[in-house]
Amino acid sequence: MSAPDLRPAPDEAESIWIKCTACQEILFRKEVERRLFVCSKCGAHLRLTVEQRLLTLVDRGSFTEHDADLRSTDPLHFVDRRPYDKRLTDAWKKTGRYDAVLCGVGLIAGRAVALGIFDFSFLGGSMGTVVGEKLTRIVEHAIRERMPVVFFAASGGARMQEGVLSLMQMAKVNMALGCLREEGLPYLSVMTDPTTGGVAASLGLIGDLNIAEPQALIGFAGPRVIEQTIREKLPPGFQRSEFLLEHGMVDIVVERKDLRRVIGQVLDLLCDERTVERRKPVASGQ
Repeated sequence: MSAPDLRPAPDEAESIWIKCTACQEILFRKEVERRLFVCSKCGAHLRLTVEQRLLTLVDRGSFTEHDADLRSTDPLHFVDRRPYDKRLTDAWKKTGRYDAVLCGVGLIAGRAVALGIFDFSFLGGSMGTVVGEKLTRIVEHAIRERMPVVFFAASGGARMQEGVLSLMQMAKVNMALGCLREEGLPYLSVMTDPTTGGVAASLGLIGDLNIAEPQALIGFAGPRVIEQTIREKLPPGFQRSEFLLEHGMVDIVVERKDLRRVIGQVLDLLCDERTVERRKPVASGQ
């Protein structure tokens, strides 16, 4: 498959300003892009599109997408405020992809890595049958080709419109990652803002190394839901990366500018060169 188009969407290209979602400061877009979408005023790590994430992560021109044509159906004919098939169509028009994860192989510091990158702008990055299938397939590809796996989570959790079929993906992806571990191949989980629900409860927190971006919201139920349930005020910073690091839920918090370097260094330590080769990506045979 051909490499994805990394050009910004038209509405992004037309605006020279961007507002920080944390401090509400109006920022010059070129400066924000230069800082990898980190606010120069408050240091907040703004949410990235999949294309922006790739540009900050992989060696230029090295990414090959897998299973780009897989698309969700509407097995339950689900209708809430709008029919599910209408939501899928609108999300496709908005993002240019058929579901909430981009999977493929790219080079990070010269090493072939199987990647899964969630797209929060597609139905909140929710995990349905297609997301689960694509993640499982890329893990299976990594096992065949003897390469490590890195997932970047940005998700509200399981996709309610697919019911129990969505919940099944949690076990399905975790089983694939279990096979990866049995093969002695590393899996790094990078949790970005937000990583919640079934994604946090499954693939998000079971990496050989669990990495988080600064101030990312990470947890199962959101803080407002918890406060309304227990009728108590939560401690400051609850469910943020630094809080989870302090309490042992994540292993390291890494600023975006350092992520590529840290991932490369960790993979150098974890990968046995006898079984995990440093080589160019192998295109999907599907």
